[in-house]
Amino acid sequence: MRTTPLHRDFGVEVHDVSLKEITATQGYDELRRLFEEHSLLLFRDQDLSDEAQLEFGALFGPLEDRHDRPKPEISPVANLDAAGAVIASDADTHVKNLRANFLWHTDSTFLPVPALVNVLQARILPNQGGETELVSTRAGFARLSTDLQQRLRNTVFRHRYAHSRAKIDPELAKQALFTKWTDQEWKAVWRNPRTGTESLYIASHVCAVSGMDEAEGLAFVDELVDAMTVPEAIYSHVWRPNDVLVWDERATLHRGRAWPYEQARKLVSCCVSLQARDGLEDMRAHI
Repeated sequence: MRTTPLHRDFGVEVHDVSLKEITATQGYDELRRLFEEHSLLLFRDQDLSDEAQLEFGALFGPLEDRHDRPKPEISPVANLDAAGAVIASDADTHVKNLRANFLWHTDSTFLPVPALVNVLQARILPNQGGETELVSTRAGFARLSTDLQQRLRNTVFRHRYAHSRAKIDPELAKQALFTKWTDQEWKAVWRNPRTGTESLYIASHVCAVSGMDEAEGLAFVDELVDAMTVPEAIYSHVWRPNDVLVWDERATLHRGRAWPYEQARKLVSCCVSLQARDGLEDMRAHI
């Protein structure tokens, strides 16, 4: 497969590939190799239906479902209501939840089984803004001092969904969707079982750090996120219609960027849950 780099640290655009034609026996192994090596893959001009996007995502593993539905569905990331009308008010609960995506985060770290991958496609785009930014926490971890790296190998983070929402609005954090899961604890450093590389596993959902009081721990988390997200480390993706991004949740941080809310923006996502073969069991820990 022909690729071109997206950023010096990580990410490639994969050319001349139709994701509709990728199957478990045709093309997936090569894409998985690129995924493990580069952490971020871009595919242009895909125009996937919901069903096709879910089928592609399922090649990586079990599809995530946070809503206990009979079968997994695509998840819209959009400022649109159920009728397709634009929601422009900053006071709207749905828009507040969208704003939480503007924090640097990793998807689903608050779940008993977090995400391995997010498959995100652009459907409707505003005239300006709305970029998605990503950094490599593999490259970021490698930039840290050896002493701090070793300290982090012995550190555990506690993750809570409501914690990130409370940063936007304490009332938002009280909603049932953000309180339905108990806190989850994961080691701070993820060792990729296929490549042996290490990455910092951190998110806006981190609410406590082993061996630290609350204030000290949260300040430490902020310092680490700042170290991961220095300007030169950021890949900023300017969306085109039918772009698809696929990224490794174990080795990246990402965030959305604002856009004029009177303009519609709709991305559609499916996350895929981790399995033991992805290093899940080695990450379980307790503070």
